[in-house]
Amino acid sequence: MTNRFKRRRNKDKIEGLSEKILSVLRKNSSQPFNYKQIASKLGVDDASSRNQITSKLKKLVEKGSINEIERGKYILAPSKNYHTGRVDLTSRGQGYIVVEGLDDDIFVSNKNLNKALNGDIVEVYVFKRKRGGKSEGEITNIVQRKRTEFVGTIDIQKTFAFVSCTDYNMYTDIFVPVSNIGEAKNGQKVLVEIEKWPDDADSPIGKVIKVLGDPGDHHTEIHSILAQYGLPYDFPEEVEEFANKLDTKIHKDEIKKRRDMRKDLTFTIDPKDAKDFDDALSFKILENGNYEIGIHIADVAHYLKPGTILDDEAYERATSVYLVDRVVPMLPEVLSNNACSLRPHEEKYTFSAVFEMDKNAKVVNKWFGRTVTYSDARFAYEEAQHVIETGSSERHEIPSNISITGKQYEVQKDIAYAILEMDRLAKILRKDRMRQGAISFDKVEVKFNLDDKNEPEGVYFKESKDANKLIEEFMLLANRSVAEFIGKQNPKKTFVYRVHDEPDDEKIAALENIIKRFGYKLNTRDKKSTAASLNKLLKDVEGKKEQNLVDTLAIRSMSKAIYTTHNIGHYGLAFDHYTHFTSPIRRYPDVMVHRLLQHYLDQGKSAKEEEYEEKCAHSSEMENLAANAERDSVKYMQVKYMMDHKDQDFLGVISGVTDWGIYVEIISNKCEGMVRLQDLKDDHYVFDKEEYAVIGQRKHTKYTLGDEVYVKVKNADLVRKHLDFLMLGSRENVES
Repeated sequence: MTNRFKRRRNKDKIEGLSEKILSVLRKNSSQPFNYKQIASKLGVDDASSRNQITSKLKKLVEKGSINEIERGKYILAPSKNYHTGRVDLTSRGQGYIVVEGLDDDIFVSNKNLNKALNGDIVEVYVFKRKRGGKSEGEITNIVQRKRTEFVGTIDIQKTFAFVSCTDYNMYTDIFVPVSNIGEAKNGQKVLVEIEKWPDDADSPIGKVIKVLGDPGDHHTEIHSILAQYGLPYDFPEEVEEFANKLDTKIHKDEIKKRRDMRKDLTFTIDPKDAKDFDDALSFKILENGNYEIGIHIADVAHYLKPGTILDDEAYERATSVYLVDRVVPMLPEVLSNNACSLRPHEEKYTFSAVFEMDKNAKVVNKWFGRTVTYSDARFAYEEAQHVIETGSSERHEIPSNISITGKQYEVQKDIAYAILEMDRLAKILRKDRMRQGAISFDKVEVKFNLDDKNEPEGVYFKESKDANKLIEEFMLLANRSVAEFIGKQNPKKTFVYRVHDEPDDEKIAALENIIKRFGYKLNTRDKKSTAASLNKLLKDVEGKKEQNLVDTLAIRSMSKAIYTTHNIGHYGLAFDHYTHFTSPIRRYPDVMVHRLLQHYLDQGKSAKEEEYEEKCAHSSEMENLAANAERDSVKYMQVKYMMDHKDQDFLGVISGVTDWGIYVEIISNKCEGMVRLQDLKDDHYVFDKEEYAVIGQRKHTKYTLGDEVYVKVKNADLVRKHLDFLMLGSRENVES
């Protein structure tokens, strides 16, 4: 009787829930709470109560009674002059507070930051509202620190030390008592943690928690980049030990639970230097003349079990990080390069999306589920491209270095035929995608040839050719189809989507304003016309001096793609449903997608939305940090490369103009540096915001966005990852 009574009571409505939630938030006005913490404060822990709390929180946000400062974290809404938001600091130590729901950011001068740092969640009091301008305010409370660990160079004195941080938007040094410097030596790079910031202190007080090494040393700088973003560069011993003890053999009883596709012609196409192969394609001609094409993905979830230290570590990392000279993997090597890598001539557990397609690339049937596969061959993109370009399935036209198993001649011939047919189908899929309004971003990717000491010997650009696009289209097909399969089910099921919102109107207007200087325009009448004209713009600038500038600005005008359980579609791909299914070795959201898909294939009930939304937010944040680290590593290597070319003149394009300098991107290697206005000695130059130019006051020489100019390296700063250039003059003047 007691248990039955408890179960009935658990479903009862919580009386006065709104006021109870507000009371919890009032008593803790400076601390954000999620639904679990509020439930704990109210002394309830059953599913019904938590659902009521989640529902009520959404209603209170809609009413304006509370603010959702981060996904799933709530705080009491302040009075009309007070707002809660995130600090966005400039390199000059001034701040803007980004407040959800406010059209304009709130400006905060350096003196009114009151110890807030970049990314912190703060309470700000607005004391001045300018007509037609931004509001100005003062930070009154730091709600939540974004981070407490910083990378910098230590300057040791007799009884204390200061750490000068490398972050461009960190406006203060960190004071370190001599007792807290550990093993650090003067001038070394360190990771320092802020322990406190007393009211009467100009600088925060910290402690050295890791010595990274000497500035300028290659490994020091790479480890500094990772440390700056809180990213790891090795696995804890216990995680490695756990992974090494996993049973990675293929067992007969497990094969019986799966669709056996080992006899289907299967191959991988990857970069030539790839060490892990997380996707493979299979190809079969059916009796009715249609094709059966399988997209086979490593079944990482078979080994990665929830609740284990291995899964916890993978979730915390959320993504592999691809730096210029190394990969920091999400999973230990025993999985990423061995058990979950679809290497040639090996049987592997896979999770597959299998499509029956007619000759016109129309999908007739689809199937999703766990499989076991055998890869017959491994192709590099260049080898697959050779097959496509020669357009023949004859054996003598297949490169001799392609590794094929004992099926020999027929397998070689069949794989070449499969590549040619799948290339034809991929082109139909791509054309259809473009017709639906997808945007074709093929931005140039900078790569380096490194010697055995990681010194850059040369720069090259990664091109996306037909072989790359073949893989891309079939991966997109799998991702979209899996998302549609779950997203269209009724009743609605919780799922992990990859979404991309429509571009911001202001950013598109700013892009239009710049590209008109080069004679281009956009048609922004509606969503489809905007996408079509963006594609036309990207095609029109191909091979032109302004290509990289326009490509970069167009990408910046887009919203950021994120992971979420709330599907709004993917604008850039023109898909109503989209997810990430195809790379679970290097992306944790793909692991979640595999688990949820299998759960629903097994007729499981809808998963908890709040739990997965929290995981999505974490994955999006870690993806962003990894992207920043990857960009920094490329900048570092570009500076390193330019250090050896100080005596050389380079032709570049002006990629940015400000009131303190001109940014120039070198055409031959995409390295960007700055010409400071103070270094333009031939005249006094003034920045003209309307013209995107700097203009000499006596001679009226003008340097404008998009102009081609010659520059020379003045200074290459490895630590700051910054290049200073000297202006040699416009292309016309130098070459004449």
